[in-house]
Amino acid sequence: MNHGYDFPRQIQFANQEEKQEFSKFPTKTGRRSLSRSISQSSTDSYSSAASYTDSSDDETSPREKTQVNSKGSSDFCVKNIKQAEFGRREIEIAEQDMSALISLRKRAQGEKPLAGAKVVGCTHITAQTAVLIETLVALGAQCRWTACNIYSTQNEVAAALAESGVSVFAWKGESEDDFWWCIDRCVNVEGWQANMILDDGGDLTHWVYKKYPSVFKKVRGIVEESVTGVHRLYQLSKAGKLCVPAMNVNDSVTKQKFDNLYCCRESILDGLKRTTDVMFGGKQVVVCGYGEVGKGCCSALKALGAIVCVTEIDPICALQACMDGFKVVKLNEVVRQMDMVITCTGNKNVVTREHLDRMKNGCIVCNMGHSNTEIDVASLRTPELTWERVRSQVDHVIWPDGKRVILLAEGRLLNLSCSTVPSFVLSITATTQALALIELYNAPEGRYKQDVYLLPKKMDEYVASLHLPNFDAHLTELSDEQAKYMGLNKNGPFKPNYYRY
Repeated sequence: MNHGYDFPRQIQFANQEEKQEFSKFPTKTGRRSLSRSISQSSTDSYSSAASYTDSSDDETSPREKTQVNSKGSSDFCVKNIKQAEFGRREIEIAEQDMSALISLRKRAQGEKPLAGAKVVGCTHITAQTAVLIETLVALGAQCRWTACNIYSTQNEVAAALAESGVSVFAWKGESEDDFWWCIDRCVNVEGWQANMILDDGGDLTHWVYKKYPSVFKKVRGIVEESVTGVHRLYQLSKAGKLCVPAMNVNDSVTKQKFDNLYCCRESILDGLKRTTDVMFGGKQVVVCGYGEVGKGCCSALKALGAIVCVTEIDPICALQACMDGFKVVKLNEVVRQMDMVITCTGNKNVVTREHLDRMKNGCIVCNMGHSNTEIDVASLRTPELTWERVRSQVDHVIWPDGKRVILLAEGRLLNLSCSTVPSFVLSITATTQALALIELYNAPEGRYKQDVYLLPKKMDEYVASLHLPNFDAHLTELSDEQAKYMGLNKNGPFKPNYYRY
Protein backbone atom coordinates (compact mmCIF):
# COMPACT_ATOMS: atom_id res chain seq x y z
CA MET A 1 0.00 0.00 0.00
CA ASN A 2 1.26 3.41 -0.91
CA HIS A 3 0.92 5.71 2.08
CA GLY A 4 2.45 8.59 0.22
CA TYR A 5 5.38 8.79 2.61
CA ASP A 6 8.87 7.55 2.14
CA PHE A 7 10.22 5.85 5.22
CA PRO A 8 12.45 8.34 6.98
CA ARG A 9 15.83 7.67 8.20
CA GLN A 10 15.04 9.01 10.82
CA ILE A 11 -19.35 7.41 41.20
CA GLN A 12 -32.98 10.11 53.97
CA PHE A 13 -32.05 8.85 57.06
CA ALA A 14 -34.80 9.00 59.62
CA ASN A 15 -32.62 11.03 61.95
CA GLN A 16 -29.10 12.29 62.44
CA GLU A 17 -28.24 9.49 64.85
CA GLU A 18 -29.06 6.86 62.24
CA LYS A 19 -27.01 8.71 59.67
CA GLN A 20 -23.97 8.88 61.96
CA GLU A 21 -24.25 5.18 62.73
CA PHE A 22 -24.40 4.35 59.05
CA SER A 23 -21.36 6.46 58.28
CA LYS A 24 -19.11 4.82 60.87
CA PHE A 25 -16.45 2.48 59.65
CA PRO A 26 -15.19 0.10 62.34
CA THR A 27 -11.51 0.45 62.99
CA LYS A 28 -9.31 -2.57 63.25
CA THR A 29 -6.27 -3.48 65.23
CA GLY A 30 -3.18 -4.45 63.44
CA ARG A 31 -3.40 -1.72 60.88
CA ARG A 32 -0.41 -0.71 58.96
CA SER A 33 0.83 2.30 60.92
CA LEU A 34 1.62 5.57 59.31
CA SER A 35 5.19 5.47 60.42
CA ARG A 36 5.81 2.89 57.75
CA SER A 37 8.02 4.51 55.18
CA ILE A 38 7.17 5.04 51.56
CA SER A 39 10.09 2.97 50.41
CA GLN A 40 8.99 -0.01 52.48
CA SER A 41 5.44 0.40 51.18
CA SER A 42 6.75 0.60 47.65
CA THR A 43 8.57 -2.70 47.86
CA ASP A 44 5.67 -4.75 49.23
CA SER A 45 5.15 -7.77 47.03
CA TYR A 46 1.48 -7.18 46.25
CA SER A 47 0.26 -8.48 42.95
CA SER A 48 -1.34 -6.27 40.37
CA ALA A 49 -3.82 -6.91 37.64
CA ALA A 50 -1.14 -5.57 35.37
CA SER A 51 1.29 -8.31 36.24
CA TYR A 52 1.04 -11.97 37.02
CA THR A 53 3.69 -11.77 39.70
CA ASP A 54 2.13 -13.08 42.92
CA SER A 55 2.83 -12.45 46.59
CA SER A 56 4.70 -15.74 46.94
CA ASP A 57 7.62 -14.23 45.07
CA ASP A 58 11.00 -14.12 46.71
CA GLU A 59 11.10 -10.97 48.88
CA THR A 60 14.83 -10.48 48.28
CA SER A 61 15.60 -7.27 46.47
CA PRO A 62 16.72 -7.90 42.89
CA ARG A 63 19.73 -5.71 43.64
CA GLU A 64 20.94 -8.40 46.04
CA LYS A 65 20.64 -11.23 43.54
CA THR A 66 23.05 -12.48 40.94
CA GLN A 67 21.14 -13.57 37.86
CA VAL A 68 22.38 -14.69 34.48
CA ASN A 69 20.42 -15.16 31.28
CA SER A 70 20.85 -18.10 28.92
CA LYS A 71 23.55 -16.24 27.01
CA GLY A 72 25.65 -15.82 30.14
CA SER A 73 25.00 -12.09 30.53
CA SER A 74 24.30 -10.50 33.91
CA ASP A 75 24.00 -6.94 32.63
CA PHE A 76 20.43 -6.50 33.88
CA CYS A 77 18.44 -6.39 37.13
CA VAL A 78 14.92 -7.84 37.15
CA LYS A 79 12.71 -9.62 39.68
CA ASN A 80 13.20 -13.13 38.33
CA ILE A 81 14.86 -14.05 35.05
CA LYS A 82 13.06 -17.42 35.20
CA GLN A 83 9.81 -15.65 34.26
CA ALA A 84 11.17 -14.87 30.82
CA GLU A 85 9.23 -17.54 28.94
CA PHE A 86 5.93 -16.32 30.39
CA GLY A 87 6.87 -12.75 29.57
CA ARG A 88 7.64 -13.74 26.02
CA ARG A 89 4.06 -14.99 25.60
CA GLU A 90 2.79 -11.65 26.93
CA ILE A 91 4.84 -9.81 24.34
CA GLU A 92 3.60 -12.06 21.55
CA ILE A 93 -0.02 -11.35 22.55
CA ALA A 94 0.66 -7.61 22.48
CA GLU A 95 2.24 -7.89 19.05
CA GLN A 96 -1.05 -9.21 17.63
CA ASP A 97 -2.72 -5.83 18.27
CA MET A 98 0.30 -3.75 17.34
CA SER A 99 0.47 -4.69 13.70
CA ALA A 100 1.46 -1.22 12.51
CA LEU A 101 4.57 -1.17 14.68
CA ILE A 102 5.44 -4.67 13.51
CA SER A 103 4.91 -3.49 9.93
CA LEU A 104 7.31 -0.62 10.55
CA ARG A 105 9.83 -3.10 11.93
CA LYS A 106 9.60 -5.31 8.86
CA ARG A 107 9.83 -2.43 6.42
CA ALA A 108 12.88 -0.85 7.94
CA GLN A 109 14.92 -3.63 9.49
CA GLY A 110 16.75 -4.17 6.23
CA GLU A 111 17.95 -0.57 6.21
CA LYS A 112 18.87 -0.57 9.90
CA PRO A 113 18.16 3.19 10.24
CA LEU A 114 19.23 3.07 13.90
CA ALA A 115 22.52 1.30 13.31
CA GLY A 116 25.03 2.80 15.71
CA ALA A 117 22.32 4.33 17.90
CA LYS A 118 22.82 3.73 21.59
CA VAL A 119 19.39 4.36 23.11
CA VAL A 120 18.85 4.72 26.84
CA GLY A 121 15.14 4.55 27.65
CA CYS A 122 12.95 5.25 30.67
CA THR A 123 9.31 4.23 30.09
CA HIS A 124 6.68 1.95 31.59
CA ILE A 125 7.95 -1.58 31.06
CA THR A 126 4.96 -3.52 29.80
CA ALA A 127 4.35 -6.02 27.01
CA GLN A 128 3.50 -3.12 24.70
CA THR A 129 6.64 -1.12 25.35
CA ALA A 130 8.63 -4.34 24.97
CA VAL A 131 7.38 -4.48 21.38
CA LEU A 132 8.74 -0.97 20.87
CA ILE A 133 12.11 -1.82 22.45
CA GLU A 134 12.50 -4.92 20.33
CA THR A 135 11.57 -2.91 17.25
CA LEU A 136 14.36 -0.45 18.00
CA VAL A 137 16.78 -3.35 18.36
CA ALA A 138 15.61 -4.81 15.05
CA LEU A 139 16.29 -1.43 13.44
CA GLY A 140 19.89 -1.56 14.61
CA ALA A 141 19.86 0.18 18.00
CA GLN A 142 21.60 -0.93 21.15
CA CYS A 143 19.21 -0.38 24.09
CA ARG A 144 19.49 -0.04 27.85
CA TRP A 145 16.15 0.40 29.62
CA THR A 146 14.59 1.30 32.97
CA ALA A 147 11.09 2.05 34.31
CA CYS A 148 9.55 5.50 34.67
CA ASN A 149 7.09 4.30 37.37
CA ILE A 150 7.81 2.11 40.39
CA TYR A 151 4.50 0.22 40.11
CA SER A 152 3.91 -0.27 36.39
CA THR A 153 6.60 -2.80 35.48
CA GLN A 154 5.43 -6.24 34.42
CA ASN A 155 8.13 -8.42 35.96
CA GLU A 156 7.72 -11.23 33.48
CA VAL A 157 8.11 -8.84 30.56
CA ALA A 158 11.24 -7.30 32.06
CA ALA A 159 12.62 -10.85 32.39
CA ALA A 160 11.83 -11.61 28.75
CA LEU A 161 13.65 -8.48 27.63
CA ALA A 162 16.66 -9.36 29.76
CA GLU A 163 16.68 -12.87 28.32
CA SER A 164 16.67 -11.46 24.80
CA GLY A 165 19.77 -9.42 25.54
CA VAL A 166 18.33 -6.02 26.44
CA SER A 167 20.01 -4.51 29.49
CA VAL A 168 16.89 -3.78 31.56
CA PHE A 169 16.90 -2.55 35.15
CA ALA A 170 13.36 -2.57 36.57
CA TRP A 171 10.91 -4.48 38.74
CA LYS A 172 7.45 -3.86 40.16
CA GLY A 173 7.51 -2.23 43.60
CA GLU A 174 10.85 -0.46 43.48
CA SER A 175 11.68 1.92 46.30
CA GLU A 176 12.57 5.52 45.47
CA ASP A 177 16.23 4.65 45.93
CA ASP A 178 15.85 1.64 43.62
CA PHE A 179 14.25 3.88 41.01
CA TRP A 180 17.23 6.21 40.76
CA TRP A 181 19.70 3.32 41.08
CA CYS A 182 18.14 1.66 38.04
CA ILE A 183 18.36 4.85 36.02
CA ASP A 184 22.01 5.24 36.94
CA ARG A 185 22.81 1.63 35.99
CA CYS A 186 21.40 2.31 32.54
CA VAL A 187 23.47 5.42 31.99
CA ASN A 188 26.69 4.75 33.88
CA VAL A 189 28.29 1.75 32.21
CA GLU A 190 31.89 1.29 31.17
CA GLY A 191 32.51 1.16 27.46
CA TRP A 192 29.05 2.29 26.43
CA GLN A 193 27.76 5.83 26.09
CA ALA A 194 24.21 6.74 25.12
CA ASN A 195 23.73 8.96 22.09
CA MET A 196 19.88 8.97 22.13
CA ILE A 197 17.36 9.34 24.99
CA LEU A 198 13.77 8.07 24.93
CA ASP A 199 12.00 9.35 28.03
CA ASP A 200 8.54 9.32 29.64
CA GLY A 201 8.28 11.94 32.37
CA GLY A 202 11.71 13.53 32.11
CA ASP A 203 13.41 11.72 35.03
CA LEU A 204 16.04 10.10 32.85
CA THR A 205 16.77 13.33 31.00
CA HIS A 206 17.04 15.17 34.34
CA TRP A 207 19.42 12.52 35.71
CA VAL A 208 21.74 12.61 32.73
CA TYR A 209 21.68 16.43 32.63
CA LYS A 210 22.54 16.73 36.34
CA LYS A 211 24.86 13.76 36.88
CA TYR A 212 26.49 13.22 33.51
CA PRO A 213 26.70 16.60 31.73
CA SER A 214 29.42 15.41 29.35
CA VAL A 215 27.18 12.55 28.18
CA PHE A 216 24.21 14.92 27.87
CA LYS A 217 26.10 17.27 25.60
CA LYS A 218 26.99 14.46 23.20
CA VAL A 219 23.46 13.07 22.87
CA ARG A 220 22.10 13.49 19.35
CA GLY A 221 18.49 13.86 20.44
CA ILE A 222 15.82 13.35 23.10
CA VAL A 223 12.35 11.93 22.48
CA GLU A 224 9.81 12.73 25.24
CA GLU A 225 6.21 11.45 25.35
CA SER A 226 4.58 12.91 28.49
CA VAL A 227 3.09 16.30 29.44
CA THR A 228 5.34 16.41 32.49
CA GLY A 229 8.50 15.58 30.61
CA VAL A 230 7.78 18.00 27.79
CA HIS A 231 7.17 20.79 30.33
CA ARG A 232 10.57 20.10 31.85
CA LEU A 233 12.22 20.20 28.44
CA TYR A 234 10.66 23.58 27.65
CA GLN A 235 11.90 24.85 31.01
CA LEU A 236 15.44 23.78 30.10
CA SER A 237 15.12 25.36 26.68
CA LYS A 238 13.80 28.66 28.08
CA ALA A 239 16.72 28.79 30.50
CA GLY A 240 19.15 28.18 27.65
CA LYS A 241 20.31 24.90 29.18
CA LEU A 242 19.02 22.49 26.54
CA CYS A 243 22.11 21.72 24.51
CA VAL A 244 20.61 18.98 22.32
CA PRO A 245 17.55 18.82 20.03
CA ALA A 246 14.43 17.23 21.54
CA MET A 247 11.24 15.89 19.98
CA ASN A 248 7.94 16.61 21.75
CA VAL A 249 5.99 13.45 20.99
CA ASN A 250 3.28 14.21 23.57
CA ASP A 251 1.86 17.02 21.48
CA SER A 252 1.96 15.10 18.22
CA VAL A 253 -1.57 14.45 17.03
CA THR A 254 -1.12 10.69 17.03
CA LYS A 255 -0.09 10.72 20.70
CA GLN A 256 -2.36 13.41 22.15
CA LYS A 257 -5.57 12.54 20.34
CA PHE A 258 -5.25 8.79 20.66
CA ASP A 259 -3.12 7.76 23.64
CA ASN A 260 -4.14 10.66 25.89
CA LEU A 261 -7.83 10.66 24.90
CA TYR A 262 -8.94 7.22 23.71
CA CYS A 263 -6.57 5.19 25.88
CA CYS A 264 -7.58 7.03 29.07
CA ARG A 265 -11.26 6.79 28.11
CA GLU A 266 -10.99 3.02 28.47
CA SER A 267 -8.26 2.53 31.03
CA ILE A 268 -9.74 4.86 33.71
CA LEU A 269 -12.67 2.45 34.08
CA ASP A 270 -10.43 -0.60 34.04
CA GLY A 271 -8.17 0.76 36.78
CA LEU A 272 -11.07 1.79 39.04
CA LYS A 273 -12.94 -1.49 38.56
CA ARG A 274 -9.92 -3.70 39.22
CA THR A 275 -8.96 -1.87 42.40
CA THR A 276 -12.32 -0.94 44.00
CA ASP A 277 -15.11 -2.91 42.21
CA VAL A 278 -17.00 0.38 42.24
CA MET A 279 -20.28 0.91 40.40
CA PHE A 280 -20.23 4.17 38.50
CA GLY A 281 -23.96 4.81 38.00
CA GLY A 282 -25.09 7.78 40.12
CA LYS A 283 -21.66 8.40 41.63
CA GLN A 284 -20.56 12.01 42.11
CA VAL A 285 -17.17 12.43 40.43
CA VAL A 286 -14.91 15.43 40.01
CA VAL A 287 -12.23 15.28 37.35
CA CYS A 288 -9.46 17.83 37.83
CA GLY A 289 -8.31 18.95 34.41
CA TYR A 290 -10.07 18.86 31.04
CA GLY A 291 -7.19 18.31 28.69
CA GLU A 292 -7.15 15.24 26.47
CA VAL A 293 -6.76 12.87 29.44
CA GLY A 294 -9.54 14.61 31.36
CA LYS A 295 -11.80 14.55 28.31
CA GLY A 296 -11.30 10.79 27.97
CA CYS A 297 -11.99 10.16 31.66
CA CYS A 298 -15.12 12.36 31.72
CA SER A 299 -16.52 10.76 28.59
CA ALA A 300 -16.19 7.24 29.98
CA LEU A 301 -17.55 8.07 33.44
CA LYS A 302 -20.53 9.98 32.02
CA ALA A 303 -21.37 7.08 29.69
CA LEU A 304 -21.69 4.75 32.69
CA GLY A 305 -24.06 7.10 34.53
CA ALA A 306 -21.68 8.95 36.81
CA ILE A 307 -22.49 12.59 37.62
CA VAL A 308 -19.33 14.34 36.54
CA CYS A 309 -18.05 17.85 37.20
CA VAL A 310 -14.75 19.36 36.16
CA THR A 311 -12.15 21.74 37.55
CA GLU A 312 -10.07 23.83 35.16
CA ILE A 313 -7.70 26.80 35.13
CA ASP A 314 -7.89 27.30 31.36
CA PRO A 315 -11.01 29.18 30.12
CA ILE A 316 -10.87 27.41 26.75
CA CYS A 317 -10.82 23.92 28.27
CA ALA A 318 -13.47 25.06 30.80
CA LEU A 319 -15.73 26.22 27.97
CA GLN A 320 -15.23 22.90 26.19
CA ALA A 321 -16.29 21.09 29.39
CA CYS A 322 -19.40 23.29 29.65
CA MET A 323 -20.33 22.61 26.03
CA ASP A 324 -19.86 18.88 26.65
CA GLY A 325 -22.39 19.06 29.49
CA PHE A 326 -20.10 19.14 32.51
CA LYS A 327 -20.41 21.67 35.35
CA VAL A 328 -17.15 23.52 35.92
CA VAL A 329 -16.46 24.03 39.63
CA LYS A 330 -13.74 24.73 42.14
CA LEU A 331 -12.65 21.63 44.04
CA ASN A 332 -13.23 23.21 47.46
CA GLU A 333 -16.85 23.92 46.46
CA VAL A 334 -17.75 20.27 45.85
CA VAL A 335 -15.18 18.09 47.58
CA ARG A 336 -17.48 17.22 50.53
CA GLN A 337 -20.06 15.63 48.20
CA MET A 338 -17.75 13.71 45.89
CA ASP A 339 -17.55 9.90 45.70
CA MET A 340 -14.43 10.06 43.52
CA VAL A 341 -11.73 12.63 42.92
CA ILE A 342 -9.57 12.07 39.84
CA THR A 343 -6.62 14.26 38.93
CA CYS A 344 -5.20 14.65 35.44
CA THR A 345 -3.55 18.08 35.24
CA GLY A 346 0.19 17.37 35.23
CA ASN A 347 0.49 19.93 38.04
CA LYS A 348 1.36 19.63 41.73
CA ASN A 349 -0.77 19.83 44.93
CA VAL A 350 -4.05 19.79 43.01
CA VAL A 351 -5.56 17.76 45.88
CA THR A 352 -4.20 19.06 49.19
CA ARG A 353 -4.46 17.86 52.79
CA GLU A 354 -7.25 20.42 53.31
CA HIS A 355 -9.23 18.79 50.51
CA LEU A 356 -8.54 15.31 51.85
CA ASP A 357 -9.64 16.32 55.37
CA ARG A 358 -13.00 17.51 53.97
CA MET A 359 -13.73 14.42 51.86
CA LYS A 360 -16.62 12.13 52.76
CA ASN A 361 -16.12 8.63 54.15
CA GLY A 362 -15.25 6.19 51.36
CA CYS A 363 -14.19 8.76 48.79
CA ILE A 364 -11.91 7.27 46.15
CA VAL A 365 -8.89 9.40 45.23
CA CYS A 366 -6.66 8.65 42.28
CA ASN A 367 -4.41 10.23 39.69
CA MET A 368 -4.36 9.82 35.91
CA GLY A 369 -1.45 12.19 35.34
CA HIS A 370 2.11 11.00 34.84
CA SER A 371 3.67 12.14 38.13
CA ASN A 372 2.73 11.47 41.75
CA THR A 373 2.73 15.22 42.48
CA GLU A 374 -0.96 15.97 41.91
CA ILE A 375 -2.22 14.47 45.20
CA ASP A 376 -0.35 15.61 48.30
CA VAL A 377 0.24 12.08 49.58
CA ALA A 378 3.13 13.15 51.79
CA SER A 379 0.71 15.21 53.91
CA LEU A 380 -1.12 11.97 54.78
CA ARG A 381 1.95 10.43 56.35
CA THR A 382 1.38 11.92 59.82
CA PRO A 383 0.95 10.18 63.21
CA GLU A 384 -2.80 10.86 63.60
CA LEU A 385 -3.65 9.00 60.39
CA THR A 386 -3.48 5.24 59.89
CA TRP A 387 -2.76 3.48 56.60
CA GLU A 388 -4.29 0.09 55.90
CA ARG A 389 -3.37 -1.85 52.76
CA VAL A 390 -6.51 -3.69 51.65
CA ARG A 391 -5.41 -5.05 48.29
CA SER A 392 -2.82 -4.43 45.65
CA GLN A 393 -2.33 -0.69 45.12
CA VAL A 394 -5.31 0.14 47.38
CA ASP A 395 -4.79 1.89 50.73
CA HIS A 396 -7.41 3.03 53.22
CA VAL A 397 -6.18 6.17 54.91
CA ILE A 398 -8.08 6.33 58.20
CA TRP A 399 -8.79 9.54 60.17
CA PRO A 400 -9.15 9.54 64.00
CA ASP A 401 -12.98 9.68 63.70
CA GLY A 402 -12.95 6.51 61.57
CA LYS A 403 -13.38 8.20 58.20
CA ARG A 404 -11.62 6.40 55.39
CA VAL A 405 -10.34 7.77 52.12
CA ILE A 406 -9.48 5.17 49.51
CA LEU A 407 -6.18 6.08 47.88
CA LEU A 408 -5.14 4.23 44.75
CA ALA A 409 -1.51 3.54 43.77
CA GLU A 410 -0.28 6.02 46.38
CA GLY A 411 -1.20 8.81 43.99
CA ARG A 412 0.75 7.44 41.06
CA LEU A 413 -0.56 6.87 37.56
CA LEU A 414 -3.71 4.75 37.96
CA ASN A 415 -4.06 2.93 34.68
CA LEU A 416 -0.53 1.61 34.34
CA SER A 417 -0.09 1.01 38.08
CA CYS A 418 -3.39 -0.82 38.63
CA SER A 419 -4.46 -2.21 35.29
CA THR A 420 -3.31 -2.33 31.71
CA VAL A 421 -3.85 -0.19 28.64
CA PRO A 422 -4.97 -1.20 25.15
CA SER A 423 -2.17 -2.53 22.97
CA PHE A 424 -3.59 -0.95 19.82
CA VAL A 425 -3.46 2.61 21.04
CA LEU A 426 0.03 2.07 22.41
CA SER A 427 1.04 0.90 18.98
CA ILE A 428 0.18 4.39 17.72
CA THR A 429 2.35 6.05 20.36
CA ALA A 430 5.19 3.56 20.00
CA THR A 431 5.30 3.97 16.23
CA THR A 432 5.46 7.73 16.71
CA GLN A 433 8.32 7.34 19.19
CA ALA A 434 10.25 5.08 16.85
CA LEU A 435 9.89 7.50 13.94
CA ALA A 436 10.96 10.41 16.12
CA LEU A 437 14.11 8.54 17.16
CA ILE A 438 14.91 7.72 13.56
CA GLU A 439 14.31 11.30 12.47
CA LEU A 440 16.55 12.82 15.11
CA TYR A 441 19.27 10.21 14.77
CA ASN A 442 19.54 10.52 11.01
CA ALA A 443 18.88 14.24 10.61
CA PRO A 444 21.67 16.10 8.84
CA GLU A 445 23.60 18.56 10.93
CA GLY A 446 21.78 21.85 11.23
CA ARG A 447 18.24 20.58 10.63
CA TYR A 448 17.47 20.55 14.35
CA LYS A 449 18.99 23.08 16.71
CA GLN A 450 19.15 23.02 20.52
CA ASP A 451 15.40 23.33 21.00
CA VAL A 452 12.15 21.35 21.38
CA TYR A 453 10.40 20.34 18.18
CA LEU A 454 7.07 18.82 17.19
CA LEU A 455 6.97 15.75 14.99
CA PRO A 456 6.58 16.77 11.35
CA LYS A 457 2.94 16.62 10.17
CA LYS A 458 3.87 14.18 7.43
CA MET A 459 5.04 11.65 10.02
CA ASP A 460 1.84 12.04 12.06
CA GLU A 461 -0.16 11.23 8.95
CA TYR A 462 2.11 8.30 8.14
CA VAL A 463 1.64 6.80 11.63
CA ALA A 464 -2.15 7.14 11.27
CA SER A 465 -2.11 5.55 7.83
CA LEU A 466 -0.23 2.50 9.13
CA HIS A 467 -3.11 1.82 11.57
CA LEU A 468 -6.05 2.22 9.18
CA PRO A 469 -5.83 -1.31 7.70
CA ASN A 470 -6.86 -2.68 11.13
CA PHE A 471 -10.32 -1.20 10.48
CA ASP A 472 -10.40 -2.00 6.78
CA ALA A 473 -10.60 1.75 6.27
CA HIS A 474 -10.35 3.14 2.75
CA LEU A 475 -9.08 6.68 2.30
CA THR A 476 -10.59 8.88 -0.38
CA GLU A 477 -7.99 10.22 -2.76
CA LEU A 478 -7.95 13.77 -4.05
CA SER A 479 -8.21 14.34 -7.74
CA ASP A 480 -5.61 16.58 -9.35
CA GLU A 481 -8.25 19.28 -9.68
CA GLN A 482 -9.28 19.01 -6.01
CA ALA A 483 -5.68 19.06 -4.84
CA LYS A 484 -4.99 22.17 -6.90
CA TYR A 485 -8.16 23.87 -5.59
CA MET A 486 -7.13 23.20 -1.98
CA GLY A 487 -3.48 23.94 -2.59
CA LEU A 488 -2.43 20.52 -1.35
CA ASN A 489 -0.12 17.75 -2.38
CA LYS A 490 -2.22 14.67 -3.20
CA ASN A 491 -0.05 12.63 -0.83
CA GLY A 492 -0.20 15.11 2.05
CA PRO A 493 0.31 16.70 4.44
CA PHE A 494 -3.40 17.47 4.40
CA LYS A 495 -3.54 20.01 7.23
CA PRO A 496 -1.31 22.97 8.11
CA ASN A 497 0.73 22.85 11.30
CA TYR A 498 -1.62 25.28 13.04
CA TYR A 499 -4.67 23.03 12.43
CA ARG A 500 -6.40 21.81 15.62
CA TYR A 501 -7.79 18.30 15.21
